[in-house]
Amino acid sequence: MYKRSSVGDLADRLRKELDRYSPGGKLPSSRALVQRFRVSPVTVSRALAQLAAEGLVVTRPGAGAFRARPRPAVTSTGDTSWQEIALSADAATEAVPRTVDASGVLVSLAAPPPGVVEFNGGYLHPSLQPERAMGAALSRAGRRPGAWSRPPMEGLPELREWFARGIGGAIGAADVLVAAGGQTALTTALRALAPPGAPVLVESPTYPGMLAIARAAGLRPVPVPVDPDGVKPELLADAFKATGARVFVCQPLFQNPTGAVLAPGRRGEVLRIARDAGAFVVEDDFVRRLVHEDAGPLPRPLAAEDPDGVVVHVGSLTKATSPSFRVSALVARGPVLERLRAIQVVDTFFVPRPLQEAALELVGSPAWPRHLRTVSAELKTRRDTMTAALRLRLPELALPHIPFGGYHLWARLPDGTDESVFTAAALRAGVAVTPGRPYYSAEPPAAQIRLSFAAVAGTEEITEGVRRLAAAYDEVRA
Repeated sequence: MYKRSSVGDLADRLRKELDRYSPGGKLPSSRALVQRFRVSPVTVSRALAQLAAEGLVVTRPGAGAFRARPRPAVTSTGDTSWQEIALSADAATEAVPRTVDASGVLVSLAAPPPGVVEFNGGYLHPSLQPERAMGAALSRAGRRPGAWSRPPMEGLPELREWFARGIGGAIGAADVLVAAGGQTALTTALRALAPPGAPVLVESPTYPGMLAIARAAGLRPVPVPVDPDGVKPELLADAFKATGARVFVCQPLFQNPTGAVLAPGRRGEVLRIARDAGAFVVEDDFVRRLVHEDAGPLPRPLAAEDPDGVVVHVGSLTKATSPSFRVSALVARGPVLERLRAIQVVDTFFVPRPLQEAALELVGSPAWPRHLRTVSAELKTRRDTMTAALRLRLPELALPHIPFGGYHLWARLPDGTDESVFTAAALRAGVAVTPGRPYYSAEPPAAQIRLSFAAVAGTEEITEGVRRLAAAYDEVRA
């Protein structure tokens, strides 16, 4: 009878024993390892594959596994200083120099050190991810006829149809391109809609990854303030007039980071203002499937209410599944669709067919609606737990808006608090938070932080994280 043991556990044990073998020495057979550690052959195979990937062992079909010989030390004698000139020479001639700065994105992508509470995460904790359903979907997808052949450039017709039905309105499968995640889709959209040097209107505050995309493309982000009802239409109109911009990027539903939902009375105004300016609205509908249990009916995507092709819509499965499940939709109507398609083909060719097939298997399975219901209930519980803990232990933090969807809270620090000093103190106390500064394309109005409640293990960790946050605040204010 095999005992339960993870691949990582077995890999760790084998790694510690490698010194018993000389370089090139043969390790025990897989059968011997199965018997010794009382694990399955699959676990042994995967553990050895992990060590092989680390360069610690070499596997030879039919011969077994051997301790890898040490690699000869490599000394770099070249001179790369010339690259400083090559990489910056063009900047002097560019209207808006391109800057590739991923720091704002890495804050939510980088895993914190062990033992640190992850209030800076941008994805669901593994316990909330539909791992079993995704694994089953991927297994079924791999057995589909033609699963490993080249897909249509625009994406599988059935998947495009599924995305179109989710948007509604006059959107059809022919208006949908399957893209490799929301970030890729946003990059394609901005490259298609704005030439280098052009202004692009953005919500303020807004998602740092979008600001990074714009700056890397040589675009000039121009902020338009957001309140709890979304972007302010009168300021949007002023910004279009002042800049001549032809693109506005927004998140009308559970905006990142404020959690705002564009109010019903503003939705038509935003579309009208953009249409009058001859501009596109890029709708980043990134967390529609992370609605909380108490939210009530959601407004339709702006794309469903747009008869004139103003909206370029981006919707993704990633936030509701896993950071590695990078399947999204890029939706548009009219001549712009062909430009989007051409740029996407040049950049990425297409999304791998097995992943598209797995997406179809997942969203068509009974496990999908069950997963969404489970996440909806759990996110509400976590939001309420974090809100209550903050009000009890850190009443000094202002929470101007409690969202009914998404995975985080946006908190304002007391006047006079240094945001960077506080985030550093929080990390010393054992909790990672996201500073507010990277969410602004211009000067921020106050010190703020974003607190995620989705990337932690559960409510107990949320309570402990807020306790540590309070200790950090006491340290800063002392």
